[in-house]
Amino acid sequence: MTLHHLMLFVHLAGVIVWVGGMSFAHFCLRPASLALPPPQRLALWQGVFSRFFPIVWLALAAIVGSGFAMLLAVGFAQAPLAWHAMAGIGLVMAAIFASIWFGPWKALQQAVALESWAQGAQALGQIRQRVTTNLLLGAFVVALASLGLAI
Repeated sequence: MTLHHLMLFVHLAGVIVWVGGMSFAHFCLRPASLALPPPQRLALWQGVFSRFFPIVWLALAAIVGSGFAMLLAVGFAQAPLAWHAMAGIGLVMAAIFASIWFGPWKALQQAVALESWAQGAQALGQIRQRVTTNLLLGAFVVALASLGLAI
């Protein structure tokens, strides 16, 4: 096993955790949670995010660290164009996640604590929109990684 293989494993594991978690939340948990009344639904999402978001921070560290380690090992000038595209899109995704963490996630926590269900629903809607954007970007990056290395 080479350092590249180890970095690729760490990179892919982080992507699977993050993009897979977003996929599960969007396509499975969200539709099922709609059957709950707002107080229960918002408390559920707060509980889910309080567990998932710290894992996303770890996944982000793994993805960014391993990705740039692989870029540095190859050399930025010699790396395929697709790698540069993946790095750029990944940094945009990280910024979107940070905007969730410091914005609507804090608002959702506060709304649930105050039992302000309308404000909580608004914050959850903002989180959903940003997660959907990141899910689409993540799917594009996976396609780029698996289909676009010849670019």
